[in-house]
Amino acid sequence: MLAPPGDVVAPSGFPADPRPRDAPKIFLDAMEVRIKVFCDEQKCALEPELDEDDPRSWHWVAYRTTESGEDEPVSVIRIVPPPHGAHPNGFHDPLEEPYVKLGRVATMANQRGKGLSRLLTEEAFRWLAAHKNDIADGYKGLVLCHAQVVVEGMYAKLGFVTDEKLGRWHEEGIEHLGMWKRV
Repeated sequence: MLAPPGDVVAPSGFPADPRPRDAPKIFLDAMEVRIKVFCDEQKCALEPELDEDDPRSWHWVAYRTTESGEDEPVSVIRIVPPPHGAHPNGFHDPLEEPYVKLGRVATMANQRGKGLSRLLTEEAFRWLAAHKNDIADGYKGLVLCHAQVVVEGMYAKLGFVTDEKLGRWHEEGIEHLGMWKRV
């Protein structure tokens, strides 16, 4: 896990180089997985992959040890603390309870089906439960995921529930929906 890295990941603001020269190794490893999965495989644009949430977010990376003994990043997640803007469909509730967003969940194609995203997410949830007071005033363990519709079932297995009031929307041409869970 990497605590929020701050401005070192975008020292000149945004848009920013998705491979910032002075960023911590864990962050660079996370970006490599994200770029391979979202940009190369799913054909999302490279420029917005590093965004304004990255400097203020916690990042988890799972590694596998290669035959040569090197640690290779294979799965990542990101937890974005409050505050958050309006939901993608424009819904905004000024009395909405503070929540974190689980996002940028990605696993290399050759490592899928091994439960790595689940392990990272469960580890992040244990950390969140133990650090609720460090997240934000009034944070009580609420987590939102903007899930790709094709993996809604995976998030349901993790205990997330689809929120129909958030509707569906497209990000980078991929249909998404909002799902909630309390840790």
